[in-house]
Amino acid sequence: MISNKAELIDNGSDQVTRRARRLVIETLEFTLASVDPHVLVSQKVKSRGQKLRVENQVIPLAGYDRIFVAGAGKASGAMAEALEAILGSKLNGGLVVVPTGQQSPQLERVRFVTASHPTPDTNSVNAAKALTDLVENLSSRDLLICVVSGGGSALLSLPVEPLAIDDKGSVARLLMNAGATIVELNTVRKHLSMIKGGWLAKRSHAGRILGLIISDVVGDRLDSIASGPISPDTTTFSDAIAVLRRHNLFDTIPSSAARILTEGANGSIPETPKSGDACFRKVSYHFLGNNRVACTSARKYLRLKGIEAEILTSSVTGEARYLGSFIGALAREIAKFDEPLRRPCALILGGETTVTVAGSGLGGRNQECTMACAKEIQALNGIAMASIGSDGIDGPTDAAGAIADGKTISRSEKLALKFDELLAQNDSYRFFMPLKDLVMTGRTNTNVNDIQVVVLL
Repeated sequence: MISNKAELIDNGSDQVTRRARRLVIETLEFTLASVDPHVLVSQKVKSRGQKLRVENQVIPLAGYDRIFVAGAGKASGAMAEALEAILGSKLNGGLVVVPTGQQSPQLERVRFVTASHPTPDTNSVNAAKALTDLVENLSSRDLLICVVSGGGSALLSLPVEPLAIDDKGSVARLLMNAGATIVELNTVRKHLSMIKGGWLAKRSHAGRILGLIISDVVGDRLDSIASGPISPDTTTFSDAIAVLRRHNLFDTIPSSAARILTEGANGSIPETPKSGDACFRKVSYHFLGNNRVACTSARKYLRLKGIEAEILTSSVTGEARYLGSFIGALAREIAKFDEPLRRPCALILGGETTVTVAGSGLGGRNQECTMACAKEIQALNGIAMASIGSDGIDGPTDAAGAIADGKTISRSEKLALKFDELLAQNDSYRFFMPLKDLVMTGRTNTNVNDIQVVVLL
């Protein structure tokens, strides 16, 4: 699963460090396997006779003439594959939207299309139109199963007219570069969209909508995962404007976007559907996976290997480099005082940090987090730390993240890598690439945020 696993382990300078690296890498592999969409759907969705069971909810299928699957996100293709296997001939069709470049799902009854991520393109618009057509042509005798996961915001993009898709993408890029959280980003996206923020549920004529959710949002906010296409929106146009002003962007975004948000705040454009809207009475939601599932799996694996492991949090946010420094400082405390854990031990964290881009370098939040941690743990023996994105994509790079140990800084100095300059330029990729310590997974077809694992032997 991690294609350069052997190299990452062998980069350890001694036997103990290599063992620590192996434990970190194999823990990450076990964790990614545990949040595979096939596994998650198969564990919680069962079909027997004329009944469909999702966790504790039982849906009598005899009440519906047809069943369709619809959705978007990095995990949606694999979720649809699993549903085809579970439902078989009971499934009549559907449509899912997956990122361009991701492995194509093997589907027979559900159609898939591709669109750009993280910046939407014309394919995102066409996909949104096709999905809207599908749900609008259903009837009260149809069951719609919506598969929703991270990435859906960019993959489904139907801008409020007359906003152009390029301008909508520009707004998203500005927010991401400013270090906006996913909740802030999606607050703005929803109010520039005719499909997100509950509009897909509003437009659907299905008799029932069953939402299957894999969360990539800290706190599992339904209205933020893929920008909440089938859930009530808790935010407003005024909230969207406030987000942009908080990041000093409202006067920078395209004028067409600013005008739409202003008109919405003034009541000239209808608000996104809220919790009292009748369309949501027919919708039920089930969380199949999230970052807590990933962290719990990591702890399980390490304990099976005889390592005392503790989850510090599955909801970390903030600047990536500050998280890395904190993790490194905590590791130093354990190394020196055996507090709060005694060696051998491991720490597990998860969530989603941000990077406020100040330089012109290449990198991602997981690489930057690991880079900052490397500085703090330098010269410590028997320690390894890695941070990866569960989707296999860290920023605009081909790496999922990176790994470091107590000798990373000394190795970098031998290669004449200038740590402070590279970090200041957000150039973490070019720090880890010469060290051959980038973690390469390829696209994993899932997304439950990031995970950090530290092992001390």
